[in-house]
Amino acid sequence: MKSSTKLTGRVIYKGDPGYEAARKNWDPHTDRKPKVFVFAQQTKDVSNAIKWARENNVPIRPRSGRHALEVNLSQVNGGIVIDVSELNTIKLDSKKGTVVVGTGNRVGRIAHTLAKKGFIAPFGDSPTVGIGGITLGGGIGPLQRTIGLISDNLLELEMVDANGKVIRASRNCNADLFWASQGGGGGNFGVYTKYKFKVRRAPAKATVYRITWPWAQWENVLKAWQKWAPSVDTRLGSELSIGPKKGGNVSMEGLFLGSKTEALRLLRPLTSVGTPTQTIIRSVPYPDAVTFLLPPDPVLTQRYSNQFSSGFGKRAFPDQAIKSMRRFLENVEGEFAGFFFLNWGGAVSRKSPKSTAFFWRKAKFYVEWNSSWTKPSQAAKNIAIVRNTRQKLQPYIVGSYINVPDQGIKHSGPVYYGTNYARLRRVKAKYDPKNVFNNPQSITPARPIR
Repeated sequence: MKSSTKLTGRVIYKGDPGYEAARKNWDPHTDRKPKVFVFAQQTKDVSNAIKWARENNVPIRPRSGRHALEVNLSQVNGGIVIDVSELNTIKLDSKKGTVVVGTGNRVGRIAHTLAKKGFIAPFGDSPTVGIGGITLGGGIGPLQRTIGLISDNLLELEMVDANGKVIRASRNCNADLFWASQGGGGGNFGVYTKYKFKVRRAPAKATVYRITWPWAQWENVLKAWQKWAPSVDTRLGSELSIGPKKGGNVSMEGLFLGSKTEALRLLRPLTSVGTPTQTIIRSVPYPDAVTFLLPPDPVLTQRYSNQFSSGFGKRAFPDQAIKSMRRFLENVEGEFAGFFFLNWGGAVSRKSPKSTAFFWRKAKFYVEWNSSWTKPSQAAKNIAIVRNTRQKLQPYIVGSYINVPDQGIKHSGPVYYGTNYARLRRVKAKYDPKNVFNNPQSITPARPIR
């Protein structure tokens, strides 16, 4: 390959030592065989990688935490993967209440680092997800009802565009790109290298909880949860997981930014349902609350492949929806398969759907479901059951979350972005008119590519 630009950073070609380790993602079925990995050490390496890719006509995939849940998003056969995981500085300004982080930081690292210094950093349900990807898609998690989505806390960003040029964006500078980066999804506009967030003081203590029930009680628990979760105190975040019939259980966990006494009272509508096999409700120093909610989630040793789909509940699921859930739960297996619900409202819903690219702010709850498998021969069956369940649940949900993508969704733009899609296409046309950054469900530029 002839190119006037040289690749810089830590460069690993196919066939080099370390290639196989570089190729492994959290979800094995997303692994591909790129031509080269560039582990950027500084912004200039990202810039060189983009220029090199364009000179050689090689497809580009940015990668942050290796948690892409669908194929061809963070790797592509014969392409270049620009891996930003080594851009992982964290600079807290405690006087101003801001933090500047490299886009390669894992969410857990930021949350733990800031908690020890007395600040809240938002997180989802896994410590190893990259801040780069989670922020761009919106960023949901148990703290969102108090502090908003991860992207709602974004103040500024640095991105390298399709020409290898470094762009900064904030409310006052490239405001359209800043708007699009708050929920418009990764891999659309450029490769992001740095984010500045506002952060809040953490309480000295928080109350964490985990309640577990036998699988057979899931319907009663779900019905109670769907009544209670959307309107409970907004300082309380709640994640409900329902595993498969074969070997699964039901568990609800989360945190309350307040006292244990108050938490006990607020949780009573759920603790009094069925016969919980385990009830943990404890007040702990805030750093311990972060540790409780972010158990280890290793990236390179994950054996299960998964197919996910997601949506936002408009109202409590009626019996017909629950029937479709039951059929799904009776037919999937694997310890991580099943349904996952997260309560909505509070700070998420106080912003208007047009204020950022993240559109689905008025829901009652978030829901996702996934099947899992270990043998490639089981893939087709497992992918089909997830997509079939989506059809069955369609009357009861709106939209889908771009960070939990499902490539079975046709004409996905309005499904991920609602009526913000047209504006996102205009932003795309301005910053990436030639559609250099593209993947199976990326945003297409508004005008024809000349």
